[in-house]
Amino acid sequence: DRTPSPGLIEYKKVIEPVRITGDSAAGTITVTNRHDFSALDHLSFTWAFEVEGEETATGTLAVPSLDPGTSAVVPLPDPPHARAGEAVWTIRAGLRADTPWAPRGHLVAWAQLPARPRPLPERPAVLLPPLAEAGNIHLGPAVFHATTGELRSLNGLDLRQGPRLDVWRAPTDNDLGGPWLGDARLAMRWRKLGLHRLQHRVDSISTADRALTVRTRVAPAATDLGLYAAYHWSADDERLLLTVTVTPDGEWPVPLPRLGLLLGLPASCDHATWYGGGPGEAYPDTRAASRLGRYSMNVDDMQTPYVRPQENGARPDVRWAELCAAGGPGLRVTAGDAPFWFTARRWSDVQLDAARHTTDLEPGDTVWVHLDRSVHGIGTESCGPGPLPQYRLTVAPTTFSLVLTAPGAN
Repeated sequence: DRTPSPGLIEYKKVIEPVRITGDSAAGTITVTNRHDFSALDHLSFTWAFEVEGEETATGTLAVPSLDPGTSAVVPLPDPPHARAGEAVWTIRAGLRADTPWAPRGHLVAWAQLPARPRPLPERPAVLLPPLAEAGNIHLGPAVFHATTGELRSLNGLDLRQGPRLDVWRAPTDNDLGGPWLGDARLAMRWRKLGLHRLQHRVDSISTADRALTVRTRVAPAATDLGLYAAYHWSADDERLLLTVTVTPDGEWPVPLPRLGLLLGLPASCDHATWYGGGPGEAYPDTRAASRLGRYSMNVDDMQTPYVRPQENGARPDVRWAELCAAGGPGLRVTAGDAPFWFTARRWSDVQLDAARHTTDLEPGDTVWVHLDRSVHGIGTESCGPGPLPQYRLTVAPTTFSLVLTAPGAN
């Protein structure tokens, strides 16, 4: 329908005819004209100083008319006084006037430079002890199932499924690969191993040192391979802190599709707001066009309707994300030690995998949310090579942390 695809948007970013790099510590940027024949007189340059994804100040930059293939160092203004939080400079180059192919202001090139690092969330000074009562374990604002250790509710929001380790994704066309690969096709190897039907075994639940620790083994059926996952929960009056430690068991012959948590929220929690990469989807090797900012949209609008349904819609580098119901409760997830990958959709990966056409996907009573520490790259194996080595999700010991609160909390 001529809606620009994620691949086209990525391509636009990769071939930008103006390259903008810089050193925010030195207070300068370098602008390079990559045109073969044109100077930069047809472009105007602007800057924005953004704190936690919101613009606090904007202005114009005086970039000289550069001949093709030449560069210039351009000073940035002094950083404006702004509230605390992570800050970036966003530099944009847009058309100075209307042209036959695009209107005035059309974005031709852009770049972001870090100005102030992300502060890590503070750990609560006082941790509350877990309390067992009527088949449940109460910990701060949360209620857990006493037998399974699964999170059942948080700040009055009942979960359809509590967070638990997940590694599966509905294979992409590139995961399925070309027929010349035979049994080496990655999706075939994933399915043969049974990554689409993981079993979760609870090994122990302990309530000691003002924390709840749930130890599990996650593995496909009928295999010696597995992942030991330990969920360490602690809380104060409003915040629930989770640290997940994953330890591989056995020698894994394939990379993982993803590594993170899957949880289910009521279908009413269908509006997403996040501070991280966007506005569209991105993956480790298709993320050049992802821009750090604050975004808000309905879960339905987060989907990419590929002709054949498949994995889609991930947002990278997410510092925090909220999913809320209109006028009702919701959930906020804040990154701990490192940003996470955020995906939300109205159908499970099993349903997405089984669908052959977008009309096969029917919303259910759950919004399924992925909070991933890592994801496997996309590559081009339907017509070329797979992901480069640095974008393969090799199985290895991993630890990551998240903070769960009500929307609007820090």
